[in-house]
Amino acid sequence: MKQKIDKIGIIGLGLIGGSFARALKNTMNIKIYGNDKFHLQEAKKLGLIDEQLTDENISMMDIIIIATPVNTIGEISKKILNDIHPNALIFDTGSTKHKIAMEIHNHPKRDQFLLAHPIAGTEYSGPSAAYESLYENKINILCDTEKTRKDLLKKAWYIFEALKMKIIRMDSKEHDRHIAYVSHLSHISSFMLGKTVMDLEKDEKNIFQMAGSGFASTVRLAKSSPDTWTPIFMENKENIIKALDEYLENLHLFKEMLIKHEAPKIKNQLKETNHIKNIIDKLNS
Repeated sequence: MKQKIDKIGIIGLGLIGGSFARALKNTMNIKIYGNDKFHLQEAKKLGLIDEQLTDENISMMDIIIIATPVNTIGEISKKILNDIHPNALIFDTGSTKHKIAMEIHNHPKRDQFLLAHPIAGTEYSGPSAAYESLYENKINILCDTEKTRKDLLKKAWYIFEALKMKIIRMDSKEHDRHIAYVSHLSHISSFMLGKTVMDLEKDEKNIFQMAGSGFASTVRLAKSSPDTWTPIFMENKENIIKALDEYLENLHLFKEMLIKHEAPKIKNQLKETNHIKNIIDKLNS
């Protein structure tokens, strides 16, 4: 059912918030207001927003999207909840959810907030990295939806479907556990692989000349913004540490098989892990 949405405010105008701005401007007849501590003027020049979001006009917004680093979302959310009108919706885009859920748990306007995590992004950051189709056919995880007012949940659903997103629901605590395995661990692996190669290979020319597509694709995530990812790792550290323990154990076992020259065991381990191909192919089908 079509929803009446005229004004959307976006706080944080980098890749995630900026891509929402581009997609919404090109999909719906709305006015986009935005603010960003570091990139406001750049976002204005790029045409991501129509006007600046301010303390004076925030109460006019129908929807507010918070796309800032995860360690700032809780405090920003509480402040914005105080200022919005009774039928406005706020949703965030953070990669961790449970701590945010706990921070806003007792707010009198908690039912005007939706915990959302669009599984979309690139290794690039800032307003210039934003593009309109970032969210097309991407998963959007909505957490603890029973705590969001039903009419506002419908409004969010309308937005996400207009952007062609695939919606799933999940408990916020479970979200953080699962996302540590399939997202956060892969970013750490990429960063640390990049660091290891740079530590071992002091001549950058050798990296440039000899690195193949496998290395480039594996370390692609190491180009991601430290300002974004350091808070994510800290916010979800308990789940990440458990994931790292398992990962390090697997690396240790692989090292032992190499030391003992156990080629059949290595081959068997690789064949078992090949099953991940079927899972990824299903995901992309």
